[in-house]
Amino acid sequence: MEFLPFTVPSATAEQYKDNHKWILEADQHELVVGSQARILYADQAGRSAIAVAINKAVAEKKLSAPVVISRDHHDVSGTDSPFRETSNIYDGSAFTADMAVQNCIGDSFRGATWVALHNGGGVGWGEVINGGFGLLLDGSEDAERRAKSMLNWDVNNGISRRSWAGNKFAIETIKRAMVSEPKLVVTLPNPVAADII
Repeated sequence: MEFLPFTVPSATAEQYKDNHKWILEADQHELVVGSQARILYADQAGRSAIAVAINKAVAEKKLSAPVVISRDHHDVSGTDSPFRETSNIYDGSAFTADMAVQNCIGDSFRGATWVALHNGGGVGWGEVINGGFGLLLDGSEDAERRAKSMLNWDVNNGISRRSWAGNKFAIETIKRAMVSEPKLVVTLPNPVAADII
């Protein structure tokens, strides 16, 4: 993964390889979906690196115009739905809409160009709340700062929620995130032995 400024965890290495291959071969793809966009699956560090690289390409005129990035609503933080996205949260909070709301508002304070909070999204009205964003990368230093700040929150909010619910992969991921970003402080869960419950 020589193209990234950090070490890729083995758990996500295949995602990075797939993204890198797709980017290198982008001019060969004939996409048929609306905006001709492609979802790149990456963790927080990867999303920040991709956003910074896009912003740098705009600044250096390698791209002819500013770029807007967003994410799918099936993402780690953007959606609360006990029937799909939060169905694997077993602490009882799968039926609340706090994560999507906190994510949307948090993104707005950390530099998103726009945010949206809406209902629906695949499983039906009243069954899901989605929080989305758009972030304009115009090549400026401010766009890079906003991308780093907002994407850090956007991803780690959902990782934290899942770690509190006891997801071992989320706990490992949020611990890594706190090491890479010392300003990020997340209370870790205290597991209770099954015989006590």
